[in-house]
Amino acid sequence: MRDEHSENTLRGRDLAGLGGLLVGAVVGGMVVGLVIDEQAGSTPAGVLIVIAVGIVVGIVASWSRVRAALRD
Repeated sequence: MRDEHSENTLRGRDLAGLGGLLVGAVVGGMVVGLVIDEQAGSTPAGVLIVIAVGIVVGIVASWSRVRAALRD
């Protein structure tokens, strides 16, 4: 008999973790960008740049987690 947990699937908690990872990367990037802009006395350029980096990091991290989950 085949065990349900042996299949390469992503369950609800896995998907929630991926969403949290992406949100954390974007919000963390926003906070870092705000600190950079405050220290530099600049316009929201720092926020926009670091948010973009956070989005890319979040997508790459999510992609690697999905690949690892499907590989196991």
